[in-house]
Amino acid sequence: MRLKVIPVLAALLLSGCTPVQTVVNPAQLPPATDFGAHANPMEWWYVSAYLPAEGLALHWAQFRVQDSRVPVPLMISHVAVTDLRTGQLNFLEQPAGSGEVTSPPLRVRQGAWTLTQANPETTAPLSLKAGPLDLTLTPMKGPVLHPPGFSGSADTGVLFYQGITRLDLSGTVNGRAARGQAWLDHQWGNQIPGRSALWDWFSVHLDGGRDLMVYRVRRPDGSVAQLIGSVVEPDGRVRAVPGLRAEPGEMWTSPTGRPYTLGWRLVSDEFDLSVRAVRREQELLSRSTRIAYWEGPIEVTGTWAATPAAGTGMMELVSGTWSP
Repeated sequence: MRLKVIPVLAALLLSGCTPVQTVVNPAQLPPATDFGAHANPMEWWYVSAYLPAEGLALHWAQFRVQDSRVPVPLMISHVAVTDLRTGQLNFLEQPAGSGEVTSPPLRVRQGAWTLTQANPETTAPLSLKAGPLDLTLTPMKGPVLHPPGFSGSADTGVLFYQGITRLDLSGTVNGRAARGQAWLDHQWGNQIPGRSALWDWFSVHLDGGRDLMVYRVRRPDGSVAQLIGSVVEPDGRVRAVPGLRAEPGEMWTSPTGRPYTLGWRLVSDEFDLSVRAVRREQELLSRSTRIAYWEGPIEVTGTWAATPAAGTGMMELVSGTWSP
């Protein structure tokens, strides 16, 4: 089946086809606890973590793609691990194939790679076993729907957007003990990554327990279609960021010739933060999705409500499509 699957998947991700419309009604947004699968063209579950004390950064992504030309949803998964002590970046992919998603409790599987929740409670621990990752993720806050509830616009397509912004992480990475904090996202809709939309995305764990998400969605021509941000307070309350601006700074050109903005200034009515990439060489070229993107750890410094602020997190910059 795989020889037939790959061309169809590439056609969906890379062609100019119009995806099935996803209606976004702000008055009828999904609940923050809706982590199961949906009947939309594009969906993914995502875990990322920067572990400064361990010298590690990682992310896992499970994509679920639906198209009328294929009888069953297709699953694709990525795992990337950066060892900041050695400078080594390992990127693993599972190409398009079958899998399963059930909820509640949440279970996402492709082959031997799984994300499994212990029980139906929203704050129940999750087990992530994927290639070099053998991790337990225990939510430190409840799930949230990031305001306004979706990313994107009518011309780029939209994705509903929910997640758990802070989880306690323990386990092993490549057999090495790891402890720290992680971030979990779930998105679904009709936006086709790298084709109908590009983006710059930031997840930040600030000292003191506050979490910040910033999402800058771009059209294929580079113009900004949407800029949103959310703050998740230490007690789990979520709110939109007022007066948000994202100002590009330091540029870096990868060995493949693609430019990425690795330095940023994030400004709002309440904060002024500088974002710095910890390591430049984080470009990933996916053979399964044909997308080029930069994903890596960041350090954040600045002020919040006129007091010093600092934190760490992950940044994702989607450049566009590529051909192996």
